[in-house]
Amino acid sequence: MNQPISHKNQGIQVISRAADILRLLGQDTGGLSLGQIATRVNLPRSTVQRIVAALAVEGFISTEKGYGGIRLGGEIQTLAAAAGSTSRDRLRPIMQRISDETGETVDLAILDGDHMLFLDQVVGSHRLRTVSSIGERFPLTTTANGKASLAIMDPGLAHKLILAELDGDPAKPLSAVLSEIESVRQGALARDENEHTEGVCALGFALRDPSGDIYAVSTPVPATRYERIKDRLEDAMRRYLMDPMI
Repeated sequence: MNQPISHKNQGIQVISRAADILRLLGQDTGGLSLGQIATRVNLPRSTVQRIVAALAVEGFISTEKGYGGIRLGGEIQTLAAAAGSTSRDRLRPIMQRISDETGETVDLAILDGDHMLFLDQVVGSHRLRTVSSIGERFPLTTTANGKASLAIMDPGLAHKLILAELDGDPAKPLSAVLSEIESVRQGALARDENEHTEGVCALGFALRDPSGDIYAVSTPVPATRYERIKDRLEDAMRRYLMDPMI
């Protein structure tokens, strides 16, 4: 005989479902409809509607019309920024100097479970540039910040995260990913060359802070000028990677 769900368990279930919705919106930053969310998290539309309404009241998501559907809200961005405030403050001068020297945008992200969570950005001076939103989440195996983070974590955990993300995807063989990560472990900068987003390339490096959290600094560059400037960009990043502040 089925036992009734206790109020405590119901509360845990609601939190878990809300977390699934927030993670989904973090992965698909273009905005989603109620129906799309319901399908992706495998919940009834009415259940999703109630959770979305509650999250919107708290500012965790935005449901404003004309902005592409339901998206992460300002409160999530505030929490994401606060999560890395100490290391962000320590790394921001390095990011600013890389940007000043190269004219390129410089990003900061933190490893958050099986994704990179975007924390901060110094916007470059070029008119054609890449800009992301604080609170966005990025995969590990197709981004420069993700590959850099995989390279400095425990190899066993890295292998597990890689397998889970690829999950049999033939677009990028496991051997190719492992070879890239090993190259970064040996001292190369991590690279994303039109992998995560067509038309955008990036270089990156990662480090651990005293508490053990993994942060990654990366420089997203429009592919139209990447080949021309990548050697100068790599030189700048390597030089600041050796900065005593890091």
